[in-house]
Amino acid sequence: MSIKAYKYRIYANKQTTEHLQWTLDRCRELYNAGLQERRDAYEMHVKRHPGYYDEETRKQLTRELAIGYYEQKRELVAIKEVRPEYQDIASHVLQNVMMRLKRAYDDFFRRVQNGEEPGYPRFQGKNRYDSFCYPDGAGWKLETKERPAEKKGIVKVNLKLAKIGTVKLHLHRSIEGTIKTLTIKREGEHWYAIFTCEIRKPEPLPVSYEDVGIDLGVTHFAALSNGEFINHPRYFRQAEKKLAKAQQALAQKKRGSHRRTKAVQHVARLHRKIANQRKDFQHKAARTLVNRYQVIIFEDLQVKNLTKAPAPRQDETGNYLPNGAAAKAGLNKSILDAGWGMFTRIISVKAAWAGRTVVFVNPSMTSQTCPNCGAVRKKTLNERWHSCECGCELDRDTASAKVILDLGHRTLSVGTRPTQETA
Repeated sequence: MSIKAYKYRIYANKQTTEHLQWTLDRCRELYNAGLQERRDAYEMHVKRHPGYYDEETRKQLTRELAIGYYEQKRELVAIKEVRPEYQDIASHVLQNVMMRLKRAYDDFFRRVQNGEEPGYPRFQGKNRYDSFCYPDGAGWKLETKERPAEKKGIVKVNLKLAKIGTVKLHLHRSIEGTIKTLTIKREGEHWYAIFTCEIRKPEPLPVSYEDVGIDLGVTHFAALSNGEFINHPRYFRQAEKKLAKAQQALAQKKRGSHRRTKAVQHVARLHRKIANQRKDFQHKAARTLVNRYQVIIFEDLQVKNLTKAPAPRQDETGNYLPNGAAAKAGLNKSILDAGWGMFTRIISVKAAWAGRTVVFVNPSMTSQTCPNCGAVRKKTLNERWHSCECGCELDRDTASAKVILDLGHRTLSVGTRPTQETA
């Protein structure tokens, strides 16, 4: 069995939308109150026990403090007596808030144990806490209407939320499997219902006997080892002027005014459109590649490192020298606009469902190596053509993709890929 999420936009009237926002605000207040309770108790005992972050010491102190998920969940009864408004929220929704807090602390201690940057759980502001969850089948109900919508086969359904009201959903695709959880999420001024379902893993696609190496770039979104290219749509670049104009209008509005609120929503709509366009393009490109190729090989790129700002340079007198920061900023913008990390994650998921293989190889020197003879020929970023003494002449990105394909084949063990049967 596998887990799959289905996301649908909610269409609600003004009163129900305000109730959704009210419920979300109360959940955020509860999360912050639970965090404050744990924080006060933990900080008080950390000073007395320097070895608190050791696993055994932490478990012992947690038992002594008696502040954990189950203790805080039992406190919800007393909270409802002091704050009667919490009686208008489904109990399982409030319990899930405490579960989120528990997971935040579990992740914090896991990072501490692994020597990573800990990132202590933080208080959630209005713009950071954007969803609440029904962790089981209680508290909501789907009612499908008999008559489908007139266009595109969209089915209209009503979603009844306990103590909130009824909202409309347009099911642009049918829900499969067993629904496990329902999450109500706010994105800008829009609301969405996300159903997490347990489904059977589909049958893999027929075996393909074609492999491909892919070089992700900014000139082309992707160069394939067979000489084909996927063009870069550059959605952010296309909307950059419109976005700058909207942000300038936002900066001129008085804080707290209704006009500023509208300006904020306008900027958010532009960003949401760019993100949706990019996601749609990447899903379609990933589906095309997964349907065609059996083994798909990428460079293991660390986008966070690639988009770092250059270090400042100083001369002997302390004056700052040009360091190419402006040009690097433009390159970073194009890299982030491409969304390489999201694309590789999307294609990895689709490949797993389709029975395909995705391999990541070391990106070192892939753009400087000749795919024909293996000689290293260093090139600047301005050189877009690969020319080698062995006679290999081809596009620089295609040459890099061929090198990536060869590295991927070396990485794969013998027998892990299907081989074509001969008559």
